[in-house]
Amino acid sequence: MNLTDPDRARDDLAKAVRAGHPDTIARTVVSNVWPLYTCHPEALTAAVVELPSALLDRHPILRVLHPMTAVLARRARSYQPVPHGQDARLMSADELDFLILAQMLAFRVNGDVTTAMVYAHRLEERLRETAAEGRERIDGPLWFLHHQIGSTMLAAGDSGRALLEFATARQLGKFSGQPYAERMALSRSALAHAVRGTLDEAERALAEAEDMPEVTSLHASATTSSERIAAALIAVDRRSGDVDEMLSGTCPVDSVELNWPFALLARCRAYLSRHRPEDALEAIRIASDGHPTRGGSFAADVIASSTIEALIATGDSGYAWGIVKDNPKVGALTQLATAHLALHDGRLDTASLELRALASDQKIGPAQRAEAVLLSGWLELARTGELDLESARQIVRIAQRRDRRRLLERMPRQLVERVRDTLDTEGMEEWAEATSDISFRDLQVRPSLTSGELRILNALPAQRSTANMASAFHVSPNTVKSQLRSIYRKLGCSTREEAIRIATRMRLLAATVSD
Repeated sequence: MNLTDPDRARDDLAKAVRAGHPDTIARTVVSNVWPLYTCHPEALTAAVVELPSALLDRHPILRVLHPMTAVLARRARSYQPVPHGQDARLMSADELDFLILAQMLAFRVNGDVTTAMVYAHRLEERLRETAAEGRERIDGPLWFLHHQIGSTMLAAGDSGRALLEFATARQLGKFSGQPYAERMALSRSALAHAVRGTLDEAERALAEAEDMPEVTSLHASATTSSERIAAALIAVDRRSGDVDEMLSGTCPVDSVELNWPFALLARCRAYLSRHRPEDALEAIRIASDGHPTRGGSFAADVIASSTIEALIATGDSGYAWGIVKDNPKVGALTQLATAHLALHDGRLDTASLELRALASDQKIGPAQRAEAVLLSGWLELARTGELDLESARQIVRIAQRRDRRRLLERMPRQLVERVRDTLDTEGMEEWAEATSDISFRDLQVRPSLTSGELRILNALPAQRSTANMASAFHVSPNTVKSQLRSIYRKLGCSTREEAIRIATRMRLLAATVSD
């Protein structure tokens, strides 16, 4: 297998194409895939698209390289890359590397990121335990293998491990003689940092990438969109810059590129920050219809979490709970959105369960941890009506970071005011300075009612008297009166008619409590 001589690879391919024998062309491409891929991508693509389907299926790397494979994966039968048994037995160590790489990429394109991760781990194991001549060469494909493993991990939502792979790819890329290798790694590193909320690191990676050479045509679109999406995620979290301009020219929500869920996340966050949840839901619908998305992927996490957040904003919490039910524990973003929904609806035990699970998740980034702290403060306030000093100080520390503007804007004014009231004079000044440019909104938060209070509340539309409710529920009239006073206090009203009207708007009537 030729891994290092691009001129010979180009000449061999040209000779095979002139001969016109498909089998010879396929064998020539497979034998020279790395130098053709890195130095002569146009000639490689031109040769592959002319090959018959049977030959593409016999050589998985050729099927993956065909430009129509990713497009057809959205609507046609998913491609399952399985080589002929005899072909696999005759492969060299380097060829087996590329076979596993092709299998990993194929499942990733098909939206089956869980299976793609199986092949990513298999390829990782080979790189550790099996020698291959091509991998030991400075100008070999080792950097690219690490880059694609990292990209698969990023697609699976494991941005921390992805960053380690991208760092390895970058270091190897420095010595590879392929000047764009570093830029590819830096671009994906910036995207991973932006998702995790380590925005200074994301900016640093973008600045370094900007000074590096352009990449080849095969990677130009993915690299450019990685950089623009990372910049957009930074801008939307800091509430600075023109997110639309940053996303212009990058992959649309129906793109086949690996980057599409990251672009969708940036767009949805921007729409929600501008109070345009309907636009977010439309972008999600188009993206969902255009991609084969399965559980265990970052894409599924983005779709579920963004849908829940948009539905909270539209007031349709019933539909949002349906999304939660259909997507159990998709990922950290969905867990955070579920906790937000539970707090919004007063289902405090559900919120507590989600936040406890997040606290034990070692893979989430600083932004997700910061959001969990803010939601935990909200939970504490909802349960006790108070906020302890340490919780208030944690929230102040989050507010003092410009990277967390978007997260702070989503917190209810009740929490903001309680933080201020809990602090000493110096802390209040720090809080005021940190939040001076943030416009907080009064959120209509559903109160947390006990099962007894919900029972009384649901009896009110029937206009039962206190005595009748006491008899029906086998409690004393004083208990009914006490629960009514508590209901009025929690709903902010003073009459039965007001309580019924508010409870109807908040969808509290006919509710059951499992919390």
